[in-house]
Amino acid sequence: MSYVIHKSENRGQADHGWLKAKHSFSFSSWQDPRYMGVSALRVINEDRVAAHRGFGMHSHDNMEILTCVLSGKLTHKDSMGNIGHIAAGDWQLMSAGTGVTHSEMNEGDVPVHLLQIWLFPNIKNPEPTYQELALNVKEQPNQWHLIVAPTDNHLANFKGMVIRQDARILSTFLQTGHELVLDSEKKTSYVHVVSGNIRISNGTEEQIASEGDAIIFDNSTPSSTVIADTDAQLIWFDLP
Repeated sequence: MSYVIHKSENRGQADHGWLKAKHSFSFSSWQDPRYMGVSALRVINEDRVAAHRGFGMHSHDNMEILTCVLSGKLTHKDSMGNIGHIAAGDWQLMSAGTGVTHSEMNEGDVPVHLLQIWLFPNIKNPEPTYQELALNVKEQPNQWHLIVAPTDNHLANFKGMVIRQDARILSTFLQTGHELVLDSEKKTSYVHVVSGNIRISNGTEEQIASEGDAIIFDNSTPSSTVIADTDAQLIWFDLP
């Protein structure tokens, strides 16, 4: 196994005044052939949306779009008839399928901090769907929470959201000194550090990562362990 670290300072940046964004992978006007996604994972945008601003109605198709709100509250409206608020700790998965139009607005008086994540689906042109999950990992620390699983998962107590891709997405808030095993079911792992400082080790090799960094590695060798050097929030993409 070899670890590849994607440093935060290598992410693209955009400042539109009302929107400040960092792009882990090529997006919009920021294009870098080194960063075009990993496996089915295509977009991780870290967005800060100013008060009373946001993304007006726009369209997507054939993309799995996951939103994780880190602070503030986002108002969602879409052409499927869904209207709601996504607060800090909440997750949303919109499977665009044949096509959906939606808006994401910050109607509050403080900025909204969020992650917008896109994955390619493994099926073309199904009917669009919408799912929400209220699960603040900070309230249940030091364990993996399965946020998203494929349609063929057979976990009896699974309460997360179903994605049209052979991928799992897990998240944790790991307190200082705690560790967790990355027990993969898929081919490739991509661990994005939302906040804090961590180490990932397979017993013979170790990699360090901080806020905004990501670590990429294949799952062909024994499992790895993630150790928190400070309180840290992580999202683990277990990818085909």
